Amino acid sequence: MVQSYYYSEKLREIYIFFMKTKWIDWIVELQAIAQAGLHYSKDIYDKERFERIREIAAEMMSKQSDLPLETVKDLFCGETGYQTPKMDTRAAIFQNGKILLVKEKNTWSLPGGWIDVNESVKSNTIKEVKEESGLDVIPIKLIAVQDRNKHNKPKYAYGICKIFVLCDIISGEFQSNSETSESDFFDIDALPELAIEKNTIEQILMCFDAYRNNNWAVQFD
Repeated sequence: MVQSYYYSEKLREIYIFFMKTKWIDWIVELQAIAQAGLHYSKDIYDKERFERIREIAAEMMSKQSDLPLETVKDLFCGETGYQTPKMDTRAAIFQNGKILLVKEKNTWSLPGGWIDVNESVKSNTIKEVKEESGLDVIPIKLIAVQDRNKHNKPKYAYGICKIFVLCDIISGEFQSNSETSESDFFDIDALPELAIEKNTIEQILMCFDAYRNNNWAVQFD
């Protein structure tokens, strides 16, 4: 009887997780349709309908995520045009077999960030590393291009392509800045608390594998 109850509860948990995940997928799709409709529609009444669809999607996301409605609206309703994934670069930099991480607030991550409109993957990687760690680097190898929502938590209401780039150090040292408070090199067996919304342990280990493998094949989703 106890075992039967245990499995029933586990199945219930799995079902709830699946349904919540599917709800988020549906909400994101509704938001994308509404945003595209607002961009392309000429009729004022059609625009009003698409605006309401976007508001409903935001209300649904707020209920599913327990985030305040205004916070969700900031994420959902701040962009215009046809919705496409954002681009995020993360630099994997090694020294003496250890990987560079930077500290923001209380957790650590690979240096990186959004690709600005006037930057390429390469130039943005160089820029973000300089801003967050003080180092001058040269990107040498593409490690992976990942769909963030397939690898990182929590799931976001919009798509993100995370691009991991192996880099070599040219010069420089850590400089105090507005984004990060520390930088350091860490051994694979002594990693600090990670900002899992930016990089997971699996992604860090992937970078170590790419660093050690001269014949690394780029991974992509």
